[in-house]
Amino acid sequence: MFMFSVASLLALLALSVTGSPVEVRNSPITLPMTRRPAFSNVTDLLRHDEALIAALTEYSTHGRRVQSVPLTDFYGGYSVPVRIGNPTTIYHLVVDSLYGITWVGASTRYVSGTGINTGVPMSFDYGYGSFQGTSFQDSMTFGPDNPSLSINYMQFGVAYNSEGFGYFDGVLGIGPRVFTGDIPTVTDYLFDQDSISQSVVSIFFQPAGVGAVEDSDGEISFGGVDRRRYAGRRIDYTYITDNPRSSQYWGIDQRHRWRRELWLHLSLDCIWYAFERYEAATGGIKNAATGLLQISLDQYNALRDLNFHIGGEVYEFTRNAQMWPRFLNYRLDGGGGDGDDDIFLIVRGLANPTGSGLDFINGYVFLQRFYIVLNSSTRPRVGFASTPFTYYISN
Repeated sequence: MFMFSVASLLALLALSVTGSPVEVRNSPITLPMTRRPAFSNVTDLLRHDEALIAALTEYSTHGRRVQSVPLTDFYGGYSVPVRIGNPTTIYHLVVDSLYGITWVGASTRYVSGTGINTGVPMSFDYGYGSFQGTSFQDSMTFGPDNPSLSINYMQFGVAYNSEGFGYFDGVLGIGPRVFTGDIPTVTDYLFDQDSISQSVVSIFFQPAGVGAVEDSDGEISFGGVDRRRYAGRRIDYTYITDNPRSSQYWGIDQRHRWRRELWLHLSLDCIWYAFERYEAATGGIKNAATGLLQISLDQYNALRDLNFHIGGEVYEFTRNAQMWPRFLNYRLDGGGGDGDDDIFLIVRGLANPTGSGLDFINGYVFLQRFYIVLNSSTRPRVGFASTPFTYYISN
């Protein structure tokens, strides 16, 4: 599975198709954003991931232009500013690729003279947080003032009670239309009103600690791809899995190879596996304070790339990409006592048995190294491409 955001996933299928990316000549609309942390230490962040995975397990068991908006990494999710109503209020919403639900009111109260209360109750429990509220219809514009990326009468939730979202204002859902109660997603609205040419969302992030690209930590593009953000001439696609547990999300099949003789057959901010073999191969020891594997400099120098086999392609997750950003060691809740010299790995274990349908989750750290395309057309598929940061030495 593939996960990013407040809640955001991709659980992965062996069928794949390679083709030219959907590309539009018009430049994407890009808005500058700033970074601010949401968690005081990594322990809180990992608890957030664990709660989300537990909730996910429970749910699973039971003409036009490419429009781009920059994202801000808050070490727990990426947010985008959205303007709603009249008078206009700006809400900073966490982008969620797991679910298609959009709602506001967690921090900044919803006030608008143009909003229509539909009277329909809305609520959702993400595992690490939840909201209860009512459905409203109102205008929504992405960025400071961008009429070309606006929705006139979007239906979304307004929370009268919420928890777990800190000082952020809610969630912008770009996941499949499964848990929305048949309410259209943001992508559905933009496509239906001809703002975008295809029902496609593309995601670009960059590793933590890298200087901002055009004053942002990432970018989300609606309607196609942003050619500036990926390397090479093509994007390789794989179809959504037919596994009933994972097909509700952006789920695909993938295999992992540590080295020639060792395959890691399945298993958020971290990459999660049933990972005993990975632990043994790295020689890492679980750090009691952080829950992360800790290795020495010599072990790091011997660390191999972790290869992701998706469809017919191989995506190299370098040893540097497998490392917790050392400049953030001070957030390790006492686990990084020697400062930047300690080395922690971001691959963690899943409790689910292999073959359960939720065998792995590729988290933020994967998305920070590869360009991702979510195509929700008649036969949904996910595209992957390398970026200038795939082999970047940042940690």
